[in-house]
Amino acid sequence: MYNEPIDAKDQDGRPLRFVWRGRLYTVLGVLEHWVVSSEWWQRNNPDTEVPPEREFWRVEATPGGDVPPAVYELRRDIDTGRWLLIRVWD
Repeated sequence: MYNEPIDAKDQDGRPLRFVWRGRLYTVLGVLEHWVVSSEWWQRNNPDTEVPPEREFWRVEATPGGDVPPAVYELRRDIDTGRWLLIRVWD
């Protein structure tokens, strides 16, 4: 588990490329995609801080060269547009 911020380029929310630890990765394919909704019933309560909705993408990506593709789990906070790299499977 990494939970590290990444700089991602997306098209309509779908990741195309991302930079992690100074290296550019190209997304070769989306394996899974899901959205975790925040507690919608608390959105109208001003006394409760509601976490943002989060969109998860499990993708196959590679930095190119001789490096074989791996599977990366990315998360985008829908409210802020910020991306995180959550996990890597080699």
